Amino acid sequence: MILVCGIPSETPLRMVTSRLEAMRAPFLMFNQRDFANCEIWFEVNHTEIGGELRIGDRIYKLQEFTAIYPRMMDDRFLPELSDEPPDSSLRTYCRCLHDTLMRWMEISPALVINRCAPMASNSSKPYQAQLIREQGFLVPETLITNDPELVREFRIRHRRVIYKSISAVRSIVQELNEEDDERLERIRWCPTQFQAFVEGTNLRVHTIGEEAFATAVHSDATDYRYAARQAGEPAELRDVTLSAELTERCLRLSRSLGLEFAGIDLKVTPKDEVYCFEVNPCPAFSYYEANTSQPIAAAVARRLESASSRT
Repeated sequence: MILVCGIPSETPLRMVTSRLEAMRAPFLMFNQRDFANCEIWFEVNHTEIGGELRIGDRIYKLQEFTAIYPRMMDDRFLPELSDEPPDSSLRTYCRCLHDTLMRWMEISPALVINRCAPMASNSSKPYQAQLIREQGFLVPETLITNDPELVREFRIRHRRVIYKSISAVRSIVQELNEEDDERLERIRWCPTQFQAFVEGTNLRVHTIGEEAFATAVHSDATDYRYAARQAGEPAELRDVTLSAELTERCLRLSRSLGLEFAGIDLKVTPKDEVYCFEVNPCPAFSYYEANTSQPIAAAVARRLESASSRT
């Protein structure tokens, strides 16, 4: 059986469960918002992992789950906890339940898309950039600093520079301009990542198992996710076919990071140089599928079902 974890109405999760239903693949939905009606326990006995998951009045053996797709929000911010004080028993129970669930998924023999440990590389973009470079991709020249003068020197050298967060916390990529010079003193309290701007075409490549789906993105915005805000009109997305060599490099990069499912952000320069900015281990693929009709959700569902059907 397949276990899907998260908020059922969240678009990427809903798209995958719809595909599973169409395939008639057996799956169970763990709805985070119903945590108060759930229980989980597990134990490790020699080489076997046993335990149970209760959802409502139904109990499931953890050994029954052969594939897992966790796409969960931070449980601390669930709507059901919005009026709870920090030390409430309900908050404590919710945190313990999610912690136990995540710990079990880390050691379960099931196929997990994706486990926490390999996803952690995205929590430090400088660290992940080193892993990306090891797989043969170019990485823009980068400066991480809290010294405004070093930033000014970096900008003089590269002329066009962008900045973004170092961590996995989402930030809007912006180009450094003259007006930002007055605000640079603020980085003394918040080290920031600056990179040389790379000219070229943005590509988002989703890899799932041995499949890859590439999307070319055209936009005048620095961060095409916010194209309407930055450039006045939404980005244009289209399905493209990568060369066999670049496809294999993307698949190899995902494998090297231990990721079953990944969203790889590339830019191809006019000289056909391929830069990689980061690898998202929990991609919100619905935006790309909605604009290109690429069957990404179906590929995720097939990957989950393939593990389930081998038992």
